[in-house]
Amino acid sequence: MAKQQLLIVDDEPLARQRLRDLVGDIGGYTVVGEAANGVEAMAVLQTRQVDIALVDIRMPVMDGIELAQHIRQLPSPPNLIFTTAYDHHALQAFDLNAIDYLLKPIRAERLSDALNKARPLQLKQSQSLQSLQDTRQHLSIHERGKVLLISVDEVLYFRAELKYVTVRTTNKSYLLEMSLNQLEQTYADRFVRIHRNALVARDAIAGFEKQRIQNADTEDAGESSWVVLIKGIPETLVVSRRHQHMIRAV
Repeated sequence: MAKQQLLIVDDEPLARQRLRDLVGDIGGYTVVGEAANGVEAMAVLQTRQVDIALVDIRMPVMDGIELAQHIRQLPSPPNLIFTTAYDHHALQAFDLNAIDYLLKPIRAERLSDALNKARPLQLKQSQSLQSLQDTRQHLSIHERGKVLLISVDEVLYFRAELKYVTVRTTNKSYLLEMSLNQLEQTYADRFVRIHRNALVARDAIAGFEKQRIQNADTEDAGESSWVVLIKGIPETLVVSRRHQHMIRAV
């Protein structure tokens, strides 16, 4: 029987080595990769088949809770086992939702049991973890059969178009299946509504100026209206009449 493929995700090198040693002692599994945070883990998962991921809950850049949300978007997500050294509140949520975790320091017997019954994270379980998660720092973008991670810090604006939202960075545009209202609620501290179909990053606003609007799809078509100038790109976005109060507020 082929050995199951494992990925170890933990920001502490000694913790990763400890898990690698325990897995070797147990036998029947092969560690095919290591990662120090969720972003590194997603990069591995895009290129290697992984059966089980051992994921630390608390990590910099992207923690285990956010990583779990992105992993569920993969075509063949691995089974998940979380590891943690603390947080009683988090452990209660895990217990209530039958999500397996290992409490550090991890013992070989407990690890063996967890590996034997590892399973994928279900939607309801994933949703239950969101209350433990800080605001998500990355967006999952599906493109050409892969899941791309786009840092929210790189986003200049979100613009709703039909059932998709365009995510604009300095270098590229992406399509995201997420509502503008949901994005506004999640990132209210970073983005400001300028139109019923657009949110702009506060830090990306270079200024405002009056322009004659040619696009017949806007409520201000044919009129002179305020537009937002955006740092790093030549595009401008219309500020609707009902949102012009934000010009003074930004």
